[in-house]
Amino acid sequence: MAAYAAVGICLWFGIVRYVSDSPIPAKKTVYYYIPSGSGLLKASYQAARDDLVRAPWQFKAAVRLRGLERSLYAGEYEIAPGTRLTDVLSKIQKQERYQRHLVIPEGLSAAEVKALLSSAFGLEGGDDVSIKEGSVLPDTYFYERGDNAKSLVHRMQGAMNKELLSLWQTRAADLPFEDPEQALILASIVEKETGVPSERPLVAAVFVNRMKKGMRLQSDPTVSYGLTGGLPLDRALTSADLREETPYNTYRIAGLPPTPIANPGKAALEAVLHPADVNYLYFVADGTGGHAFASTLRAHNRNVARWRHHQQKRR
Repeated sequence: MAAYAAVGICLWFGIVRYVSDSPIPAKKTVYYYIPSGSGLLKASYQAARDDLVRAPWQFKAAVRLRGLERSLYAGEYEIAPGTRLTDVLSKIQKQERYQRHLVIPEGLSAAEVKALLSSAFGLEGGDDVSIKEGSVLPDTYFYERGDNAKSLVHRMQGAMNKELLSLWQTRAADLPFEDPEQALILASIVEKETGVPSERPLVAAVFVNRMKKGMRLQSDPTVSYGLTGGLPLDRALTSADLREETPYNTYRIAGLPPTPIANPGKAALEAVLHPADVNYLYFVADGTGGHAFASTLRAHNRNVARWRHHQQKRR
């Protein structure tokens, strides 16, 4: 009987080793997830559902054969087809977790950033976060499945604070800002006014020059923000909109609005703190995706006439 038992044990270990050294059954990349608090049994059934093994007992046996019961670290693991089960377990033991990423484009409002967080796969608590307008730095952020959105927002805000304060220390002389927050507000306006990188310092210069002269900024994006709170307007602004009484309507109020109107990127922050050395006071779309700039109202009116003519030709 002892001999039969020994043979049975050897056969069992042989089978488990064969399973461990064989490629997983999955034919496509698997994102195997072990939730926090999972035990071996739950992890084994998930492995079978994900086609890492054909049956839960195979995963359980392979784990026990290698003595890894205490090394099934929670997290998500990217497993390529053809990977051996033993290499899967090694990846888990080394905690080589898969890094997901979330792209925050320049110029999104706090409401739009929150919507991205809420829809980001594997990120928890996105609906519960509160984001101060202009407080997050647009960038690509990495996170792990199961992470909390509040923690990610904290990293985004830390990046913005670091970037803004660093640029503030090297700002150009004679700028009309009392503190970094005012520079941030103007940077958010510049970000929304143009998507052409080379124009940002010019647009910034227009607004800086206007502030120095006590002129109203007259920025359309601030009007839109006052109407929607940062969500898309989905229509052209009207003359009635420009007369609307909101704290953000820079056609009606003097100086800067009370808060940023978006989350500006590094380039917009740099442009505001190092504007172009020009005396422009006006700009208008030129019909090609960029803007025409002017130093006098007469020149600006000519640019406006050209833009209107271009618009009429397109109809």
